[in-house]
Amino acid sequence: MRFLVVDDDSEARLLMRRLLRPFGEVDVAVDGDECVAAFSQAHKDGEPYSLVTLDILMPHMDGQQALREIREIEKELGIGSDRRAKVIMVSGLDDAEELHDAFFLGEATSYIVKPIHKESLLREVAKLGLPVRPDAP
Repeated sequence: MRFLVVDDDSEARLLMRRLLRPFGEVDVAVDGDECVAAFSQAHKDGEPYSLVTLDILMPHMDGQQALREIREIEKELGIGSDRRAKVIMVSGLDDAEELHDAFFLGEATSYIVKPIHKESLLREVAKLGLPVRPDAP
């Protein structure tokens, strides 16, 4: 299983990487531009990501725009909704407008609010059907 962690905050990236590493390969990106490039390259390499955790507020390209571009890449590749990457939007904001945009404009799979806690992250990933154990050490 492959994960892509996208966040402009280095501590947040390190935490997410540490939490997901027991379950597969974890790549990181610091902004939406790097996210879209890594996502596209993973498909070209035939090794797509199972899960993308995507911070909303980032410089250059924000998470909302990156999500829309990810979904466009999948559409261009003919990837059906049943095979698309799971995308968890991550934000320090518990904002109704951001939540609306993530789900309805970008077709996010899930949304969690920082600070990230191991149990809640792994429980959310497991709910998406990915093989992680929320009680993993």
